[in-house]
Amino acid sequence: MTETLTVPETSIVIRAFNEEKHLGKLLESIRAQRYQDVEIILVDSGSTDLTRQIAEAHCDRVIQIASRDFTYGYSLNIGCRASRGEYIVIVSAHTAPVHNEWLGNLVANFADKEVAMVCGRQLGAPESKLGEVSDLARTFGDERLVLQPPVNFANNANSAVRRDLWEAHPFDETLPGLEDVAWAKHWMDAGYQVVYDPTAPVYHIHEESWRQVKLRYYREAMAARHMGIKGRGDIPGELLREWWRLVADLARVAVAPSLWPRASEVVRFRANKSIGTAAGLWRDEPQPNPELREEMMFNRRGRAVVIDGPRRATLRQVEVPAVKPGDVLIKVAYVGLCATDLEIYNGSLGYYRDGRAKYPIIPGHEFSGQVTAVGSQVQHIAEGDHVVVETVQGCGDCDRCMAGNRAGCAFRTEVGVFGLSGAYADYTVVPGAYVHRLPPGLDFRLGALCEPLSVVLKGLRRLGAALADQRPVAVVGAGPIGHLSTRVLRGRGHAVTVFDRDEKRLSYLSDVTADLRADLDGLDAFSVVVEATGNGEALDAVLHGSAPGATILLLGLPYAKSRSDMEQVVANDKTIVGSIGAGPDDLEEAISLAGRLKLDRFLGTTYPLESFKQAWDAVRRRTHLKVLLEIDPLLARMAVERGSEIAMRPRAD
Repeated sequence: MTETLTVPETSIVIRAFNEEKHLGKLLESIRAQRYQDVEIILVDSGSTDLTRQIAEAHCDRVIQIASRDFTYGYSLNIGCRASRGEYIVIVSAHTAPVHNEWLGNLVANFADKEVAMVCGRQLGAPESKLGEVSDLARTFGDERLVLQPPVNFANNANSAVRRDLWEAHPFDETLPGLEDVAWAKHWMDAGYQVVYDPTAPVYHIHEESWRQVKLRYYREAMAARHMGIKGRGDIPGELLREWWRLVADLARVAVAPSLWPRASEVVRFRANKSIGTAAGLWRDEPQPNPELREEMMFNRRGRAVVIDGPRRATLRQVEVPAVKPGDVLIKVAYVGLCATDLEIYNGSLGYYRDGRAKYPIIPGHEFSGQVTAVGSQVQHIAEGDHVVVETVQGCGDCDRCMAGNRAGCAFRTEVGVFGLSGAYADYTVVPGAYVHRLPPGLDFRLGALCEPLSVVLKGLRRLGAALADQRPVAVVGAGPIGHLSTRVLRGRGHAVTVFDRDEKRLSYLSDVTADLRADLDGLDAFSVVVEATGNGEALDAVLHGSAPGATILLLGLPYAKSRSDMEQVVANDKTIVGSIGAGPDDLEEAISLAGRLKLDRFLGTTYPLESFKQAWDAVRRRTHLKVLLEIDPLLARMAVERGSEIAMRPRAD
């Protein structure tokens, strides 16, 4: 028997680029509509966030086009061509239906065969700029309207069209905007109706920078001039209209004390809208240059904490770096805060004091995230992989790099420390050769601990024969590095004594079979010492107090202010081993260990990125073993859900 494929009455087409913030709510709202004879098609134009993952969980079809091919008309035509419904509903990915009758009310208008297009109401949201909220209220009123020429009105943020009419006349793919107005004008000129229906409302949420506001009105004005519905002669009228709207908006603000702080926002909105509109109407060419077109169509910016100099750090919007053939673009989930980050901020890190490193820098080297773009020469990593990254990176070509000594490379960089921007950001770009895949289901927070864990593993590896016979080891410092060192050493069977004046930090190791001491007495009983504080006073105590012939591993930074007596090293036949960063094998071992070591004491304290200064204060107060920044809560939540799904899968025998 041949199965009959059910064809939906209505297809919903959504255009998207980096819409993870609002898309999930929109798709859930569509599935909650009373009218359900639908399919959902999303056309993505190169998103680097979680847009496609969210869409694949809710949509019937997800189509991807290259950003370079995007125009508003082209992306819609791609979606419409893939659709099957008699009617095509078009809705912006950053909208939210007001109620569950929205979709049914929109489609019901097609009972009249003369209706070619329906536009629903649009309302401002709390996140919207006040001037735009006012404009939406003026444009989208309470009265149902049947539009006729010469009125040129349509808006594909919330609209529906007849499929047969779209097939006869697709959307104009050459316009930089207003493809909806051009389509509506074509069919109104042919005798059809365009209906405005206020009973089909959505919240339309624009969260744009001021430059994006200006560019949006610029491209719409360019399109209007190209269509012949406006021109240079309309510039005075447009500016006068915006002036009167500014006066009206400020009058509204004046009588509402709660709105007084937003007065400057009203002025900036009208100014940017006016400048963009006037510039677009003045322009002759129908399309801008490629660089401006890219900026107009796509917001390739993200948040980042930038340290511009000693004690100067701000959270701001930055351009997401381009992905070169050997690069990987990572959407950051979590980043662990390290004392090194604060030393960079304070200007006390040796690299910055001796001139090897330069500001500005985006800090953050202990992080995990998801790959969102891969350069053409990267073969071992794919989009969607959960990953961590090696901090110390060599040039890859010199003799030292070829011998595996990246730390000795004269051209080495360190992610988030010098030479490469780090992970206090929505996105970071790193060379693909230093990226490592996390196993499915591993908590992103544990992933962020893999880097410091790999530093410990490399340091212990460098001790070599000193650890060969499982002799007792002293660990000086119960901070993150000392804590990890203790757990690794105990896992390898060593007896461990941990020294730290901070009894709270020692208490985090209460579940470990180790001798915990709040003073440095008794160091002379140990021939192997791991110094994990970076404190000059502690280092002096280790150099003087450790047993003759002891091997001392230095894992703490900085020691720059230490004036240690090196005669103690020479006269007592001691060995000092320095270690920084980690190699690929160390990071792979850390990844395999992260899920097995008991590291829950590291995971309890997280701050959002915008609270990075409060997070730094928490590090200074030493009230927590580890502090993490949660960069993308949605990515973190989806990873937890993915991990739960993997854990519930039946095991193969």
